[in-house]
Amino acid sequence: MVIIHPAGLYNKFYFKKEMVRMAVYKDNATGKWRVIYRFTDWTGKSRQTQKRGFQTKKEAVEWEREQMRISQKKLDMTFASFVDIYRKDRKPRLKENTWNTKEVTIQTKILPYFKDRKINEIEPGDVIEWQNQMMALKDKNGKKLSPVTLKTIHAQLSAIFNHAVRYYHLPNNPAAKAGSMGSEKSGEMEFWTKDEYLRFSEAVMDKPEAYYAFEMLYWTGLRCGELLALTREDFDLEKMTVSVNKSYQRIRGRDVVTPPKTAKSVRTIRMPDFLCEEMKDYLKMLYDPEPDERIFQISKSFLHHEMDRGSKAAGVKRIRVHGLRHSHISLLIEMGFTALAIADRVGHESIDITYRYAHLFPSKQDEMADMLSMQRKADMDMANSPATTVKRGDDSADKGTDHEVSGDNEKNVKEGGQNGEVIRQERAVAK
Repeated sequence: MVIIHPAGLYNKFYFKKEMVRMAVYKDNATGKWRVIYRFTDWTGKSRQTQKRGFQTKKEAVEWEREQMRISQKKLDMTFASFVDIYRKDRKPRLKENTWNTKEVTIQTKILPYFKDRKINEIEPGDVIEWQNQMMALKDKNGKKLSPVTLKTIHAQLSAIFNHAVRYYHLPNNPAAKAGSMGSEKSGEMEFWTKDEYLRFSEAVMDKPEAYYAFEMLYWTGLRCGELLALTREDFDLEKMTVSVNKSYQRIRGRDVVTPPKTAKSVRTIRMPDFLCEEMKDYLKMLYDPEPDERIFQISKSFLHHEMDRGSKAAGVKRIRVHGLRHSHISLLIEMGFTALAIADRVGHESIDITYRYAHLFPSKQDEMADMLSMQRKADMDMANSPATTVKRGDDSADKGTDHEVSGDNEKNVKEGGQNGEVIRQERAVAK
């Protein structure tokens, strides 16, 4: 129905089932259109919001209709509108840094392509066309996206569709039907040998804060965020251990300390004695830190800068800061520790260690093959030995033992038949 409003004309819509009221009207003072949106939320409370500044009534009405679709959870809404629902549902359940990473992917790689499409009209073919564009995309240096990045982007799109399928009755996930792109494994894993790291550590020894930070990263396999979250009370210098129970990030100018990456990441690491002595020296250098005060008051960018400086001075290849964690794991593998033991130390699942670092276990594959060859050779030698070789029909091998056989087998033994041969061989082995 049409109602006269002091500021102009507006239409009023009432949806009893959804308890939603909307009004679209023109503000004569500004000449622009406005939508007032009243609704009852899931707790039963009445709420009101509005959107103003539409240049035309058509724009205002279209926004109004889209909000009605959202309020009624109808999936003929745009993909962008459903992303708002996805954000509202998922963001409170994730770490701030995790959501920020997802948000960048959504805003830069997904919404520009799908935002205006109705979510229930997107087909697997549309996703394949999008994948092709992603695989052809290049960064500012003309380099294509890595296989791991491509897989991560696709996984995010699929997660949005899965949310719609699971909770809002979308019939199927077109991204799943289209299949993935990229791969979970990147190219060659970059790490340093022990000799390369020792050369690097000498080159950064002139800056104690950098030196001791890199020592902890290399000799314990800590993640960067875990290192930067360490406090004085995390160290037990008597037992030579360090406890890992939190992670640090710098987010939009704020220091944010959160639980570590996974439940498996909460762990206690035994430090080698020389590293424990180094940390004693480092803690003495600090000006009376509080027990819960971070002892490495540095940034990730500082560590990246020191990696540049140190690797150049030492003449070793430049690897990422996270590469020190790979370097620690590769060192433990070289020393002969099992995947299970290594996983316990670095806060991984053992299957992840096996999968990601399988190429560092060549000696184990050789050892397995050699052991299987030896086992097979032993079996063949036993089969061909005189003690187990019995001529077919040779009754002499059974002398004095026929009374142990009964029934048909006795007949076969005496006649030298197939069953008799088997029994003779078994007796020969027993003797």
